[in-house]
Amino acid sequence: MNIYPPLRVLGRLLSIIALAELLPTVCCLWYGEGAAALAFVATSLLTGFCGLGLMYLGRSGGELYRREGVLIVVGGWVLASLFGALPYLLSGEIGHPADALFESASGFTTTGASILTDIEAVGRGVLFWRCFTQWLGGMGIIVLFVALLPELGPGARFLYKLEVPGPTAETLHPRVHDTAVALWQIYLLMSGAQIVLLLLAGLDLYDAMTHTFSTLSTGGFSPRAASVAAFDSPWVEAIVIVFMMAAGANFSLYYGLRQHWGSSLLRDREFRLYAGLILLVSAVICVNLLSSGPYERAPRALLDSLFQVVSILTTTGFASADYDVWPNLSRVLLVCLMFIGGCAGSTAGGMKVMRLAIGLKAAFREVRLIFSPSHVMSVFIGGKAVPDSVVRSVAGFLILYFASWAVGLVLLTVGGVDLETSMSASIATLGNIGPGLSAVGPTANFAEFSAWQKLVMVVLMWIGRLEIYAIAAVVSVAFWRR
Repeated sequence: MNIYPPLRVLGRLLSIIALAELLPTVCCLWYGEGAAALAFVATSLLTGFCGLGLMYLGRSGGELYRREGVLIVVGGWVLASLFGALPYLLSGEIGHPADALFESASGFTTTGASILTDIEAVGRGVLFWRCFTQWLGGMGIIVLFVALLPELGPGARFLYKLEVPGPTAETLHPRVHDTAVALWQIYLLMSGAQIVLLLLAGLDLYDAMTHTFSTLSTGGFSPRAASVAAFDSPWVEAIVIVFMMAAGANFSLYYGLRQHWGSSLLRDREFRLYAGLILLVSAVICVNLLSSGPYERAPRALLDSLFQVVSILTTTGFASADYDVWPNLSRVLLVCLMFIGGCAGSTAGGMKVMRLAIGLKAAFREVRLIFSPSHVMSVFIGGKAVPDSVVRSVAGFLILYFASWAVGLVLLTVGGVDLETSMSASIATLGNIGPGLSAVGPTANFAEFSAWQKLVMVVLMWIGRLEIYAIAAVVSVAFWRR
């Protein structure tokens, strides 16, 4: 493997992150946080210097192939998390390196899990950076990189396929650079629309921007301790629900709508399953809440159930109520949604609706082959046959996903954490969801875990965001053999 192309590309990526780290300085200066502004400037200079150093080391150049592409994608997310942690440390808002890395990785991977115990005591500039990292990570820092640097050439296509979540990565243009630009244009347009609507709903610009960053990225960070519930506004919750649902759908569908007005979201099989799942589970939870006593008014029960179902399914992690005190049926259903996640090609985490659909159809095909072994049967989704290579990839992904969750569960339990907390913390970080149940519920945080447990969960965040295969490749011995 030629190490020079990855070094050069990662150096350029750090240079982009260095520029992004300057944006919160405007917020810091606006709110009179001079020390935090200096911390961001220092972080930007350090990140930019390291980026230039990597570019210098990789100046020999060379072509990008599969191994180099995998190393760039994994290295990009690791470096973003490491250098993104510096503002927390240099500003003094977070004192321990493991805590700062946890918060940074949670931001870039759009997990939304936090170690901050008193969020509203933290400076506004740092909280702005915290939400902004989610916005950068939502569409993907590698996709952003591909969009900004068209000279990457043929290697950009492989980087894009590794970065875009889902069993397949659709390209909207023959040139993958144009596809990345189109996706970011849609992302920016949706972000602007939500900011305007939140301003009209009564939020100030700071709250509108930070909550938009966390909504469109399906990240869930909020500068408010009570999350979206702090606004006590059904209109704000309704706006957030709509944009969480939009962010959890395949972004290529929006490009189709923009190009061909005759296209419809409802024609897409995965989107129909996604929307149907939201409606069905929301209805069941609403009935459960009304029949079990926590709620007396149907409108409030319906809004809270819909909000939490969309928030958990899209792996956003916002909270409009403390669902950890809901009846067991509602809590179990929410945990099931944590495993599923949003649609392929969305900003959401989890296993993805499409993978589960393919996996279930493949399982039923095997059942039919037991009593009809001579038949040749394909797996069909939306009237189209799914290639066997995709079916095998999905099967392998599901096995590795559950194995990763189980290993995380065991490691957290070994650390003395109770079973319910360990189970939900493992899936909440692996699925890039954020809050879980019990000690990591929507009104709690991850501060009580030890440093090594936080590092375990950081790795789970990376595994979930990179969808396992890239991480598994890098840690395998065969990957490093020539």
